[in-house]
Amino acid sequence: MIEVERIQLDATSWVDVARGWVPDADGLFAALMQDVAWRTSKLFRYDHWVEERRLGAMWRPGTPLPHPALADVHRVLQRQYAVQFSGFGLLQYRDGNDGQAFHRDTDMRWLDNTVIAIVSLGAKRPWLLRPKANRYDHGEGRGATHDVSPGPGDLLVMGGRCQADWEHSVPYLRGRSVGTRISLQWRYAYRTGRPFVGGSYRAPLTYSQ
Repeated sequence: MIEVERIQLDATSWVDVARGWVPDADGLFAALMQDVAWRTSKLFRYDHWVEERRLGAMWRPGTPLPHPALADVHRVLQRQYAVQFSGFGLLQYRDGNDGQAFHRDTDMRWLDNTVIAIVSLGAKRPWLLRPKANRYDHGEGRGATHDVSPGPGDLLVMGGRCQADWEHSVPYLRGRSVGTRISLQWRYAYRTGRPFVGGSYRAPLTYSQ
């Protein structure tokens, strides 16, 4: 039985951490690196498109799984957290030049009560959390209060108001020798509270004259 540690970020936000949750994490990593049709994507930033510094893929029910072992992972996560996921995403951080700045998953829109499960494979990298109130902290840690640093096969689950009140990041490690990391994510939002109003991080930003 894998021990799950719950980090209570505040009264309404939490993160579960289970180390070594996925068996044969190295074998799963190697298979996904070889068999997944990884692709680049672009984001609109102010007035132009920029390529994301990572690769991605998506799985939806009714399509072939990237690996048979993920059927059990999908099923166990749904049972453990009593939610129904519509699929899962895959991200590949090729090296230290790939990363993700602090953000909230506002594209989920309903942020008052969410469940986001993340399985990490491959290289161990920092994985930071900070309260939304720390977004203007430009110090070395950018206001981060927690570094979960998942390793191969580790499971992280963000829950409660984590997407409303906290931000998370996979920081860039440019100039450092860093191996490839794969992240798999399952996301669910309870439709409670008020939905987030505003464009998603993929939406163009426009300004009036």
